[in-house]
Amino acid sequence: MTGLLFVVTAPSGAGKSSLIRALLAADPGVGLSVSYTTRAPRPGEQSGREYHFVDPATFAAMLERGEFLESAEVHGHRYGTSQKVIDQVRASGRDLVLEIDWQGAEQVRRLHPDTIGIFVLPPSMAELERRLRARGQDTDAVIRRRLQNAAEEMTHAVEFKYAIINKYFDDALQDLRAVVRAERVATGRQLALHPDIFGMER
Repeated sequence: MTGLLFVVTAPSGAGKSSLIRALLAADPGVGLSVSYTTRAPRPGEQSGREYHFVDPATFAAMLERGEFLESAEVHGHRYGTSQKVIDQVRASGRDLVLEIDWQGAEQVRRLHPDTIGIFVLPPSMAELERRLRARGQDTDAVIRRRLQNAAEEMTHAVEFKYAIINKYFDDALQDLRAVVRAERVATGRQLALHPDIFGMER
């Protein structure tokens, strides 16, 4: 049976990457789609792990060939999700998580109506600013822009099926794992997987 497709979206600094890493470590049945991006790697990042880092010309060529399920420009950089990877992983029956922005999530929902959307929110804008500054990766100007963008991005949270407020990391992780487990045991999915148990096979 086709694997579930989860889309996790959040403003920068809300903690979605950390939550997804913890989910993947705890649940081997979930895979992560590694997106392509034109931005430079941050300290400690490796191409093929956090992102596939490519130059703008390579990204544009992939876009022209129709290789992306979705793509968007965020904070001046381009991001895209490989359609081929999504199809291969889901066809294998494995569940998949996409870590993309709200624009990309909207594109994915149009092409895959069964997408399960999860929006991660910070407990407050003040806490979001504190987390961004604690990372020590951005200038004041970049942080101000990220906060402005976050306010806009968070207005789209209502478009997602689930909203997780990441006030305490462990609680937010439990919520994320609960969403995955709940979607796996939806009646329609269980019926398709186990028709004999439901008495649908004679």
